[in-house]
Amino acid sequence: QVQLAESGGGLVQPGSSLRLSCVSSAPVNTFNAMGWYRQAPGKERELVAAQPRNRVGYVADSVKGRFTLSGDEAKNTMYLQMNNLKPEDTAIYFCAARSSLSGDPNYWGQGTQVTVSS
Repeated sequence: QVQLAESGGGLVQPGSSLRLSCVSSAPVNTFNAMGWYRQAPGKERELVAAQPRNRVGYVADSVKGRFTLSGDEAKNTMYLQMNNLKPEDTAIYFCAARSSLSGDPNYWGQGTQVTVSS
């Protein structure tokens, strides 16, 4: 069973930066896509950024220019660098991976809380 473990969340002030990490128990190159979702209180879960294999990556308009997705295959780790954080970025952030060629992720992490507040 594949496990994804997020870390790096916390309470920060507006304008600050955080880097989230997602460590996979399986080699990340076995997935057809990996990405980050978030869910704010009272809102639906939304896709923040994703990188499908051999395709152009996706970054939500709400975070474009501030968030960057990257990975280190040697460490089986995916990162989400978040700069210039805003209060509206407050949410639980989930790492996700998909083994199929299309569809929803079939592996999820437990989530890490990001709170942006002054």
